[in-house]
Formats: sequence, structure tokens, C-alpha cells
Amino acid sequence: MPQFIDRRLNPKGKSLANRQRFIRRAKASIRDAVQKELKDGKVTDFVTDKKISIPSKTTREPRFHLDPKTGEQSWVVPGNKEFSEGDQIKKPPQGGGQGSGKQAGDSDAEDSFEFTLTREELMDVLFDDLELPDLIKTTLKDTQIVSYRRAGYTTSGSPTNISIVRTMRHALGRRIALRRPKQDEIDVLYQRLETLDPADGNGRALLLDEIAQLEAKRRRVGFIDPVDVRYNAFDARPEPAARAVMFCLMDVSGSMGEREKDLAKRFYMLLHLFLQRRYQSLDVVFIRHTHEAQEVDEKEFFYSRMSGGTVVSSALELMLQIVAQRYATSEWNIYVAQASDGYTQAGDAQACVEMLHSKVMPAVQHYAYIEILDEREMSVFASDEAGAELWRSYRGVSSAWKSFAAKRIAKPADIYPVFRELFAKENAA
Repeated sequence: MPQFIDRRLNPKGKSLANRQRFIRRAKASIRDAVQKELKDGKVTDFVTDKKISIPSKTTREPRFHLDPKTGEQSWVVPGNKEFSEGDQIKKPPQGGGQGSGKQAGDSDAEDSFEFTLTREELMDVLFDDLELPDLIKTTLKDTQIVSYRRAGYTTSGSPTNISIVRTMRHALGRRIALRRPKQDEIDVLYQRLETLDPADGNGRALLLDEIAQLEAKRRRVGFIDPVDVRYNAFDARPEPAARAVMFCLMDVSGSMGEREKDLAKRFYMLLHLFLQRRYQSLDVVFIRHTHEAQEVDEKEFFYSRMSGGTVVSSALELMLQIVAQRYATSEWNIYVAQASDGYTQAGDAQACVEMLHSKVMPAVQHYAYIEILDEREMSVFASDEAGAELWRSYRGVSSAWKSFAAKRIAKPADIYPVFRELFAKENAA
């Protein structure tokens, strides 16, 4: 059976069907490779196209072949001077071959296939089965998206937009109105001319004159005239675009070291990519806190150190102030991601819970709390009931609000599975 595979390079701005089929077939391997890159690589590597490697066995294309255990086979081996047809040849011991590629006896070595995923393809692989809860607000006022819709017909336009049906309809109506002679009428006159007596010169002259008049009228009244041509018209209409703001809250006190900040940054990066895939307009607000909260830029948010105690409620208060000033809840979808080690001053956890119940949760679409622990603490706090004061207090918020989720992470490999748990489609539904 012949098999045709298109090996041409992808045209600019498009993806060939073969590439899409390959990505769907190797999606599991691609997702594993991306998760490994997410674990070992840098966060900034995922803002552009990404080169990844997957096992070459996942690139094999399906094909039909004969079963070697059935039927008859015959072939010629070049250089054979020892064996005749019908002789049985023993299989060489493992590793006895001299072929190139994998080292002899190395069964763990495996060839890899390297290719580049575009940013859009990467996000499709990462987030294809994830969904946001409460995606769109009821009131949307940001009109940055322009869509083109059919708006009747026009007498001028691009040749690609010509309406064949409407053009032919106008041409037919014009021919009927001007009584354009049909070719069948002229053919009937020619038939009469052939059957007419050659001696009847007066009759032949009349028929020839009538035929000439009809043909002249057919030439004057064309089959299609420029006045008949119609083009499909399109109007640019603005459409409301969903807007979202992502609040990143993080404890930057002395207990949050570089490891904890790096884990938080990886989670924020995933959430930012996910929201960008769903919203045309996306703002990001960074709020850091110790005993007091500040709105800062991204660089200062992740790399600056501050001294002082930990008061988580200060970050929630500042976030509510920013929402009241710049992000009306009737016009913006608000998402919050909070990263902390779970420790705060005595009594502050209860203040956070009261603020979440009364002010924060009614205003946001989703609130994700990520508690970053040491790997030894993960084994100690294996149960959901065990944990620091902030974790235990937030469990009540999680049970009362479906849009609140709390998870724990201890190493980079935990981030992607936790992210998928937070935004699984069944949870969004």
C-alpha cells in the first residue's frame, strides 16, 4: 500500500496537517518532555518557542508489513560463502553485533528526536484538557477585538469576494428585461434557412436580415455585464473582549529562601501562560509582603529580600485596595495566586480567613494557595489535617468556596501535577 507523507516545511503562519497529527500522536511523550524541562530548566525558557527532545520510538509512523513468522521468504545475502539454502543460522549472542548507533550491550541507550514547538503548540499540549472556572463576566466593556461579519453585497470589492450566485442572478434578470435573444431562437432560423427553397430569394433575404438583427442584439446585450457583478460585503464590528487580572501574592520574609521563590515563580509562570491563552487582555499585579505589603515589579518581586515578620492579611488588604481603585469586579475577571511557607503571626491566620469569606472570595473567580514546604516537611505533613496555622485555617475556606484551592509542593516536579489538579475541567465544571 503506497503511503504519502508531506515533508515540506511549514508555510509561514500555518501548520501542516502532518505536523498536527504528529503532535497528537506523540502528545504523551511531548508532555513528559515539557514537564522535565519545567522541572530542570529556567522559567524564561517557556515564553518563546521551545526545542524539546522525545524518544525516537514515538515518531514511528504506522505502516503495514508482512508477518515474518508466516508465509515463505527468500533473499540473497551478499558475501555468503559458508551457508546454503535451508541451513539454519544461530542467532548471535546479545551485544555481538558490530552495528553502529547504540553501544554494544547498552540496552538503556535510546535515540532521541529533537524538534521545536511553537509557543501556541506548547500551550496546547500543556493546557488542552484544562479549563478556567467562571471564565467570562456578565458585563464586559473592553472592545479591543474586531471581527468581520457579512453585511450584504456591494458593487465593488476584491475579486476573492465575488458572489457568483448573486452576479449570475443579476445577469439573468438584465438579459430577461432587455429581451436578449437566445441561441436556440437563432438556431431555429438557421434550420428554416436550410429548408427554404433556393429559388425564393426574397424569403432568404428576410431570414438573413432577421438573423443578423438577433445576433447584433446578442452582441449588444452581453451575457455578463460589469453592472451585474456583486461582491460579498463585510463590516468590521467591535466585540467585547474578556479582561482578567492576575494577582501574585508572596511572602518574602527570611523564611522564604531562593528555593521557595523559584518554586513559586514556576507556578506563577504556568498560571500566567494559562490565563494568556484564555484572555485577550491580561494584567499582572505583584504584591510582596512581610509584616507590610507592597506592590512591586516582577524583578523586585522575585529577587529582592526583606526583613521582618510575616503578616499575610496585609497582602490581602492591599489587593482589595487595588481592586477597588483599578479593577472593578463587574468588568474584570480576578485570579489570585498566593505562595507562602504557611507561617504567620499568631491570630493573623484567622484574620485572613474572615477577610477571605467576607470580601475576597465573593470578588474573585479563582484563588489558588500554594504552600511551599521542605521535602522532609512533606512527609511529616502527609495528612491534610496536619500543617502550619495558615494551612489549617485555609481548609475551612476551601470547604466553603469551590473557587478556593490549596495545594502543597516541595520540589519542581510537583508543580505541573498540582497545576493540573487545580484547573482540571471537571473542577471547572
